[in-house]
Amino acid sequence: MKTFLDWSAYDTYGIGDAYSGIPATGGNYAKAVAVCMHSRDCQNTGKGVMCPSYRITGDRAHSTEARVAAFKTALNDGGDAAAFADPRLDAAMDLCVSCKACKKECPSAVDMTLIKTEYLAQRHEIKGVPLRTRLFGGVPEWTGRHRRLLRRAILLRNRVPLMARLAEWFLGITARRPIPEPAPAAYVAPPAAPHLAERGDVILFVDTFCHHFEPEVAEAAREVLTFAGYRVRIAKPDPSDAEPDRPLCCGRTYLTTGMVEKARSEGKRVLAAFESEIAIGTPIIGLEPSCLLSLRDELYSLGLGPKIGALGKQLYLFEEFLAREHQNRGLRLKLKALPGAKAVLHGHCHQKAFGVMKATRKVLSFIPGFSYDIVETSCCGMAGSFGLEAEHYDASMQMAEIALLPAMRAAPDDAPLIANGFSCRHQIEHGSGRKARHIALLIRDALDRD
Repeated sequence: MKTFLDWSAYDTYGIGDAYSGIPATGGNYAKAVAVCMHSRDCQNTGKGVMCPSYRITGDRAHSTEARVAAFKTALNDGGDAAAFADPRLDAAMDLCVSCKACKKECPSAVDMTLIKTEYLAQRHEIKGVPLRTRLFGGVPEWTGRHRRLLRRAILLRNRVPLMARLAEWFLGITARRPIPEPAPAAYVAPPAAPHLAERGDVILFVDTFCHHFEPEVAEAAREVLTFAGYRVRIAKPDPSDAEPDRPLCCGRTYLTTGMVEKARSEGKRVLAAFESEIAIGTPIIGLEPSCLLSLRDELYSLGLGPKIGALGKQLYLFEEFLAREHQNRGLRLKLKALPGAKAVLHGHCHQKAFGVMKATRKVLSFIPGFSYDIVETSCCGMAGSFGLEAEHYDASMQMAEIALLPAMRAAPDDAPLIANGFSCRHQIEHGSGRKARHIALLIRDALDRD
C-alpha cells in the first residue's frame, strides 16, 4: 500500500530511522496504529488535554482508542488503500481536532494527528479534495498570491449576512462566526542592522498568520529580540526558490487537511532557505506554536532527509528561546511592571503537548510583580479550521465552554488575557468578546527603555 507520509520510524514501533528520507510503504502505517495498548487514558476528563472530543461527548466512540480500533478494523477488512474510504473511519475521525495531546499523554504515544493526516490524504486520493478543504488548507498560497482578493472576499463575507449564509450553504463555512480578516498590510520588517549585535544573530520565522493577519506580533517579537541584544534577520526563501516573494510556510495547514504533497513542497522550501544556517547553528525563532512545533516534529514524516534533525535543534518558540538564553547565556531583560489585575493564561495544545508551558511561565516571571492564573483546559475548540466548519461549530463551542471561555469572561476588565495561538485568540474573542494577546506583545509593553 502506498503511503503519503514516511512511517519508517515505526519499523521498530517508534525506535527507528525517522530521518531516512525514504517514503514508507506497506505495513509501517499499520504499526503506527497498532501501538495503542488500550490504557484508556484518552477517556480521562481530569487535568490534561487529551481527548477534547471525548470530553464533550462522553462517548468512547470519540476517543483515541476507538479511532485506533476503527482503523484496525478497516485496514484488516480492506487490506489496501481503498479501506480509507470506509464510512466507519469518517465517523471515527469526525471530531478529531489534531491537538497532538495523544502523542504526549498516551502511554503508547499514539500520534493521531499524523494518523489523521495519512487518512485524509488517502481519502483525497480516492474521492478528490473538497473545495472547502482546498480553501482552508491553501491559506499560505491565497495570502501569498492573492492577498488583496482574499481580504476583500473575507470582509464582504463578514459584513454582509447574506454572503455568510451563502458561504455556509455552498461551502459549509459556518455563518455563526466571523472569518479572521487579513490585516490592511502584510508585515514588512525594517532592514537588519549592518553589523553583528552583542548577542549575535537570530532568525525570526514569521509564519503565515503573523505575516498576513497579525503583523504586530511579529514586530513586537523583533523589538524584544533587538532590545535584548540580538541582530534579528527575517526568514526569507532561498534566492533560487520558484516563489521568492512568497513568505516561507511551515506547511501545517496542508498537513491538517491531508494535502501532503503541498506540505512536502513547503518543507522543501524551508530546508532550502535554512541550509546555510543549519551549518552555522543560527537560532530560528517562531511565534505560532502549531507552526514552529510542526517544523520540529511533523517535518520528519515528510521524508526530506537527515537535515531535518539538525534543523529541529535550532528551532525555538519565542518564549523557549528567551528562557534558554536566560538560563544558559546570562540574558537579563530590563523590564518594568505592567498595570492591571492578575492575568489569565491559556496554553495552546501544542505548547502543552511539547512541554513549552514551562518556558512560558519562566518568561512571564521576568516581568516584575506579574501574576497570572493558568486556565486548566483542553483544546480551545477552534483548532485551525475546525471551528469554522458548519457541522463542527457546536462541538467547537462546547470544547471552549468546558473551562476556557468561562475563565476569560470572569477575568477583571483590566486583566491581560494571554494566548499564543492564533486560533485560540480567535475563539476567545468570538466566545467572550475579549481580545487575548500573544506573549511577545506583553513583553514588548514591559520593556524598560529608560
